[in-house]
Amino acid sequence: MERASEPTGLLFGPPLGTRVHDWLLVDYHGHGAYGVVYRAVRIGQASAGPVALKMAMRPWDPRFMREVGLLSLVHHPSIPRLLGHGFWRHPSGTFFPYIIMEWIQGTPLYTWALEHHPTNLQVLQMLAQLARALEATHAAGAVHRDVKGDNMLVRHSDGQAVLTDFGAGNYPCAARLTWEPLPPGTPPYRSPEAWLFERRSEHSQDAHYVAGPADDVYALGVTAYRLVTGEYPFTAGLLQDDAGAWTLDALPLPSPQELNPRLDAQLSALIVRMLSVSPEARGTARELAEALEAAASCVEKQAGGSRIPPRVGGRSWSIRSAWVLAGALLVLWAWKAVHAPSHIESVEEPVASLSKRTERDTANLGETTPQPQPPPEQSSSQPKTISQAPPPEPFPGQLTPDAKGRCPGSKQISLNGGCWVEVPTKDAEECEKNSLVFIKGRCYAPSMGTRRKPPPTSAPPDFR
Repeated sequence: MERASEPTGLLFGPPLGTRVHDWLLVDYHGHGAYGVVYRAVRIGQASAGPVALKMAMRPWDPRFMREVGLLSLVHHPSIPRLLGHGFWRHPSGTFFPYIIMEWIQGTPLYTWALEHHPTNLQVLQMLAQLARALEATHAAGAVHRDVKGDNMLVRHSDGQAVLTDFGAGNYPCAARLTWEPLPPGTPPYRSPEAWLFERRSEHSQDAHYVAGPADDVYALGVTAYRLVTGEYPFTAGLLQDDAGAWTLDALPLPSPQELNPRLDAQLSALIVRMLSVSPEARGTARELAEALEAAASCVEKQAGGSRIPPRVGGRSWSIRSAWVLAGALLVLWAWKAVHAPSHIESVEEPVASLSKRTERDTANLGETTPQPQPPPEQSSSQPKTISQAPPPEPFPGQLTPDAKGRCPGSKQISLNGGCWVEVPTKDAEECEKNSLVFIKGRCYAPSMGTRRKPPPTSAPPDFR
């Protein structure tokens, strides 16, 4: 009998009810680029409670062993505990790695903020907990490399902030898995020095940026800024001098308190510190945790006498478009002129103010805000372009159209000087969750250049 061909990957993972060694898959929790997460229970011991079982989408995916190695080094209340790992055999005979972790019953940080409107004290405490999680990670010589609100949960049982998804992390002696100039990560959370390195090394065949603790701290600052203002920060642009050398150009970043007057001054200053263009000025995760905890103690003592105006709704920015900054400030000024507070809502004031991009998330936007509409169909004889909405500027390393406005790929779209590929989703929240761009009812991902030579057949023992 002829053997069936082996699967190249699991699009959605094994079906519910599948037995994975001693575990039974009872519920589907979500998926990322490389893995599917289930709620699982030990067979015969369901009363012991669930665990999180993360299954690889690709056979023998080495990323999973990296995550196992990293989680085995780091132990902290704000990091899920590693409980086990192994390989599940597909009926075809192919093996898929999986990881068993502590089940965290919680809500993603940004969603939690939208639902609960946390106070200055709550934001300070949560950021301090996350900084402590980074401190433990960095103390083990590791870096997370994908710190963002979507990888943070607020645990239902005790309100503790938990840093999750260490699949993109790196640690000493871990094998190198990618040969692109920048390591895995989410573009809006990348540090200025990472973008500068990418641009400076665009003609180098072997250049690879090594993310360090300062990159994680910067990403925590981006998370905090968006948490309390609803906007991604602008911190630096890239400039090229007459000799062709690239340098960082610091942009005038509004402090979080300027955009959200309810914000505590200490909290605002600490967020600005995390977003410093200079990595050294950001401080270590431990130093920030101590400063956040001290600020929380001060706010807790002073909260009884504070007077806070009603909260201000945040608006999202197109990444790295400086002219949008001026427009956002103008809109904010107009909003405050029309909605000047006439009374105090409460002493325990809400401060977090995230943008909401779906029909069920519209409370923070003006009632007359137009809903996104899909762009008109393009003629097959014309280059695919979009011009109906303010688009983001191209990322460093992103492909650009030729003089006729055409991108090199047949499925690529020219958008504000960059080439983009449409992602098959109409869900704005899902699009943003994956750090993509949602314009006029459609989701787009940047088309990045492939300038690097193919990876060698064997990975070097060290990560550079």
